[in-house]
Amino acid sequence: MGTSLGTVVVTGAAGRIGSVVRVGLRGEAERLVLVDRVGLAAQSPAEEVRQLDLRDAEAVTAALEGADAVVHLGGVPDEAPLPELLDGNVKGTHNVLEGARRQGVGRVVLASSNRLTGFYPVSTTVTPELPPRPDGLYGVSKVAVEALGRLYADKFGLSVVCLRIGSFEDAPTEQRHLATWLSPRDCLGFVRAALTAIDINFATVYAVSANTRRFWDIEAGSALGYTPMDDAETFTPRIPPAGDAAEHDVQGGAYASAEYTLRHV
Repeated sequence: MGTSLGTVVVTGAAGRIGSVVRVGLRGEAERLVLVDRVGLAAQSPAEEVRQLDLRDAEAVTAALEGADAVVHLGGVPDEAPLPELLDGNVKGTHNVLEGARRQGVGRVVLASSNRLTGFYPVSTTVTPELPPRPDGLYGVSKVAVEALGRLYADKFGLSVVCLRIGSFEDAPTEQRHLATWLSPRDCLGFVRAALTAIDINFATVYAVSANTRRFWDIEAGSALGYTPMDDAETFTPRIPPAGDAAEHDVQGGAYASAEYTLRHV
């Protein structure tokens, strides 16, 4: 795939990350198709909006007609009951991938998550090649999302990039963010690179800013064509001190606590 973005479909376009991607790609895509369950209004001649549920396979396939790429950001964004996660994240992703296969889409970018590996110790630098250690049911759903992406790349020849998104915030606000923060500027940079990198069959990349204390290896991102620029360390004076140290023994922090999942079981 070259550097011309052509027609790009963005699912979850009304969300926090989707809104940043929408603005960032608006002047770069010839046509930007914005998909979400909630209603959106086109803000430029290049934009087209589709209100639909990602669980509706035929509607998803129709939205992908003529697309050169899809950035799949839609789904359940946090811990939830497993049936809800399977329905929203796994089934929704399958519908996007199957629609992309049927419509001949050139590149699929999947929003994965750092919480797919949240049970690794904070002392470990995690690479995409290490086995998953999800910190909850949400992380489990993202393991399935990546597995579906790998299957569609291997079996059907789709070009798939999985972005393991860090803590997406305008600025870091807690101790864990010193390692996990993903700035809006770096988020958009990773998405652009995932859309334009050439000769990709399947790739998994940690989308995280260049934080001095980061847990994750960013070499795969550099190979994709993007080197992050922001560092959470510059915000250290504004961040409250850490609470219970045991909570921070693993990379998922509070997300890895039993209580965080048990309330959804």
